[in-house]
Order: sequence, then structure tokens, then C-alpha cells
Amino acid sequence: MRSTILRLAESITTKPINLREAYATLLPPKPLYRSLLRAHRLLPQDLREMGDSYVKSEFRLHKSTTNPVHIIGFLSQWKLYLDTLPETNYGGKKLDAVVFEKMSPEQLGQLYELMQAAKDVYKPVEGGDNTSTKA
Repeated sequence: MRSTILRLAESITTKPINLREAYATLLPPKPLYRSLLRAHRLLPQDLREMGDSYVKSEFRLHKSTTNPVHIIGFLSQWKLYLDTLPETNYGGKKLDAVVFEKMSPEQLGQLYELMQAAKDVYKPVEGGDNTSTKA
């Protein structure tokens, strides 16, 4: 049990976090929220809808958070996501093993549900009429 607690307490990055540097790169919540929704406009419609609803629900859930460490973590992770949006090709990105190990069972469950929802979006339509008539 002790090794799990130590692993959870470890930093995700190898270099120490400079709070002044991290704070300088963060956007305030409202501009970050708007930027995320604006960046989603470039996504395909189904991904945009899923992304917008997820962003809106996460920001609503964390609206009443008062812990500065949680706020900085929340804003910095969303800023990292925003920074990767223009360069992604909608194919996704592998999850870092260290981050994966630190996830709680609840977070793993949410990740699994997200994976299933994403798979449902791209299911091929069965029974479609692909025949065309030539005149």
C-alpha cells in the first residue's frame, strides 16, 4: 500500500514544476473555456459535439473548486490539451504509462466509457443500401 501512495505522490514530469512559469502559461478559466470551444470548431461535427459537451461538463464540475493546486492542475491540463489540438490529426495520442498508473479506479472507468463512446461514433452503418441504379 505504501508504494502506491508514493507512486501517486510522484511528479508526472521529470523536471520540477516552476509555479511562476506554469502560472505565466495558464489562461484564466473563461478565456481558456472559450478557446477550447473555438478550437473544437475545426473538428469533425461528431467529435466537436462530444468534445464540447465534455469541456462544458468538466468546467461546470470544477466551478466551485477552491484549492489553488487543483485549479492550477485543472487549467494546466486543459491548456496542454488546447496546445495539442491544432497539431492532432484526430487519430489520438497514446496515454503516458505514468499517468495511466496514477489514475484512480473511477478515472479508469471514465476513460473506458469515453473509449466506448468514441468507438460508437465510428461504427459502420449496417444494412445500408449501397446499390445504385444506372439509367
